[in-house]
Amino acid sequence: MKRTLLLSLVIVGLLALGVFASTPGKLLIWADNVRAPIMKQLANEFQSVYGVPVKVVEMNFGDIRSKFVTAASAGQGPDIIIGANDWVGELAADGLLTPITFLSKDQLKAFAPTSLDAFSYDGKLYGLPYGIDVLALFYNKDYVTEIPKTADEFFKMAKQMTGGGFYGLAYGVSGNPYFSAPFIQGFGGYVFGTKANGGLNPNDIGLANSGAVKGLEFIVKMFKEGLLPKGEDYNTMMKLFDSGKAAMMINGEWAVPQVQQAGINFGVAPIPGGKPFVGVQGFMINSKSPNQIQAMEFMANYIDTEETMYKLWQADPRIPARYDVAKKAEATAPWLKGFVEALGNTTPMPNIPQMASVWNAWTNALNLAISGKESAQAALNTAVEQIKAAIAKK
Repeated sequence: MKRTLLLSLVIVGLLALGVFASTPGKLLIWADNVRAPIMKQLANEFQSVYGVPVKVVEMNFGDIRSKFVTAASAGQGPDIIIGANDWVGELAADGLLTPITFLSKDQLKAFAPTSLDAFSYDGKLYGLPYGIDVLALFYNKDYVTEIPKTADEFFKMAKQMTGGGFYGLAYGVSGNPYFSAPFIQGFGGYVFGTKANGGLNPNDIGLANSGAVKGLEFIVKMFKEGLLPKGEDYNTMMKLFDSGKAAMMINGEWAVPQVQQAGINFGVAPIPGGKPFVGVQGFMINSKSPNQIQAMEFMANYIDTEETMYKLWQADPRIPARYDVAKKAEATAPWLKGFVEALGNTTPMPNIPQMASVWNAWTNALNLAISGKESAQAALNTAVEQIKAAIAKK
């Protein structure tokens, strides 16, 4: 009873501030400090054309999801939020999101397919993607003139270049499932299988199949043969590559500014034999919104444009989800081309709630295998058992 009363008081307080509930005929958008300025500019344009006022409320990105759940569950909240694809499973399953239906087949072709998959749940699209995070291969052009195409070629090149304090590869994979995923999945492993409608199946866990085992054995082999120093973490990886002591590095687009600042003559390419996760940012519509048509109009005519998507890229330089925007951005950021090519063999970060049960068990399996305490097969078998038990408890 006390909790219900407290929640009611919180909602009433926020309603009074005009940040928690949209009203008929007036759009309300929640965005963080990066995206809010762009949304405010679009809001003025939309109001001048449609006569519909748009209020943009800026809040911490980390708060948007939880506050949206609280508000939307009470039939309140903003009309539109900007968030991550891994929110979709929970929000869509709880009936809090409206499917995106304004994109024609031709318009859908303008997007990287993996970005659309990332915002899909049980066969329906619930978000308009704009930016993508993905791991790729950074390589120092002073050392690498021919990019390896397969995992075996990649291993051989890295091994040949390693010695005397120099490493062919910098790879912060130790105990990090996200960074291990490219080879776990590249060799045929997967987190969750799919249902007939394309949705994820939490009862089908592929983290201990033959492909996953081969992928982890590949990672372990890199440590055993001295390609990677044991305990190499993200900071060590960056220091090696930035100081010119590593020829290659596996990292995401967020590392580009630091690499550029270090003065490294670098290029970007897909990870040889790898299949990394993608995380996607995009726009979602509150199913409880009284302004469904206006929200769709705003997204269709003011968000889904090359001009707006390019502005979003300038403010938040993830990989553009739209190919035309990526092409335009490549004029000033030629490294983008390698990341766009990397999108051709990726898998979206699972967006169902059961993914929360995966990380700890996967981390433990990596640590056990890399340290040599267990075989890759045994470590992954245990991980899958732990994941199934954790899912069953929820």
